Amino acid sequence: MNVSEFDFDLPAGLIAQTPAERGTSKLLVLRRRAGEVEHTNVARLPDLLREGDVLVVNDTKVFPARLLGTRVPSGGAAECLLLSKLDDDRWDALVHPGQKLPPGARMTFSGAAGDGPLHAEVLAQHYHGRRTIRLWSEDGGSIDALVDSIGHVPLPPYIKRDDQQSDRDRYQTVYARERGSVAAPTAGLHFTPEILSALDARGVQRAAITLHVGYGTFQPVRVEQVEAHTVDAEFFSISEASAGSINRAKAEGRRVVAVGTTTTRALEAAGRAGRGVITPQSGWTDMFIYPGHAFRVVDALMTNFHLPQSSLLMLVCAFGGRDAVMSAYREAVEKGYRFYSYGDAMLIL
Repeated sequence: MNVSEFDFDLPAGLIAQTPAERGTSKLLVLRRRAGEVEHTNVARLPDLLREGDVLVVNDTKVFPARLLGTRVPSGGAAECLLLSKLDDDRWDALVHPGQKLPPGARMTFSGAAGDGPLHAEVLAQHYHGRRTIRLWSEDGGSIDALVDSIGHVPLPPYIKRDDQQSDRDRYQTVYARERGSVAAPTAGLHFTPEILSALDARGVQRAAITLHVGYGTFQPVRVEQVEAHTVDAEFFSISEASAGSINRAKAEGRRVVAVGTTTTRALEAAGRAGRGVITPQSGWTDMFIYPGHAFRVVDALMTNFHLPQSSLLMLVCAFGGRDAVMSAYREAVEKGYRFYSYGDAMLIL
């Protein structure tokens, strides 16, 4: 299957640079069996779901993983994006400028309010600017607390502005609990306490799983054939309570509605391992979902609009059907829908 089959014309002006007020974005509804498209608003989600549906959300929490500082001893600018913690003080990270930060190089980071400093040393060099680094503070205090204080929200590379204080709240779901992501599970950004309460009143059940979103979510597809692409592994966890809720829904013929591609990957990875049954578990998944995938768990999907030729668009096409999804995307472009992290949403039923 050619990657070019997932291309479409996306005007740059439709890539959202700022968020709409939470709960006010447009919602395109694609009904797979009928092939119908409806245009509405995310506040109407409770009316579109049914009593007994299980809405599965990703409760990961984005942390301010982007550190800005200087190289030691030159004083030149340095930037570090923390990707994943390896142990108490070692991290997998992206650094810039990579050519000036070989193993042994050191950096220091401080906050605008004088918090810090946080020190870093490059321990090992890997591909595409990736490094293993060691972090420490002068007083031996909590690294996580210092990162939270001086770090910047790691906005996606297609948002062409500096992060703002408001992004600390807005680039986070209202149900975020488990710290560990460098990117938000963006379909969840639309939910408000009021929408969640309306879903509860509708009789829609809710289950939370965790998948920590890594930088690989922005990784471009650099091959010509879809099947040759790979995605970075991401850590996920499913509790006993959530597994039970999902399994009961499947056994009783009720729908499992995944909020986002991250939730979908975690559920389908667990479903493949358990032959359709979800067991409580924690682990890593590098599952790449593209057309031809047989969905074992997810019955409906809420997701944002994704970039052309991206692995996330391929997942959505696998679920909704390539022709139907690509047609809906073209209609969304014509109607001025906003794309990607801070953009509008799509519900596939």
